[in-house]
Amino acid sequence: MTWIRTIPVAEADEKLRLAMESQMALYPKEYATPVHATADGSAAIVASHSLIPEALRHAFSTFGVLMSPDLPLSRRQQEMITTMVSVTNRCVY
Repeated sequence: MTWIRTIPVAEADEKLRLAMESQMALYPKEYATPVHATADGSAAIVASHSLIPEALRHAFSTFGVLMSPDLPLSRRQQEMITTMVSVTNRCVY
């Protein structure tokens, strides 16, 4: 596994904190508890983007919007698509 420097939530400046909060607000409630958490409890995949807050906000906000319950796909269909993308990319997320 690779290692990159991340910024813990407790050390985040306002820009990073706002980016993390804005992307979390868009995520489905099932994603509230990270599968792969960092020592401070945040999601490791989100923390891996903590050095570039704007990239974090855009990348994860996109996913959050794509998972919106207002879209015509059912939650089951959304999860099937994300599962197949993960399998195709050989990714555990």
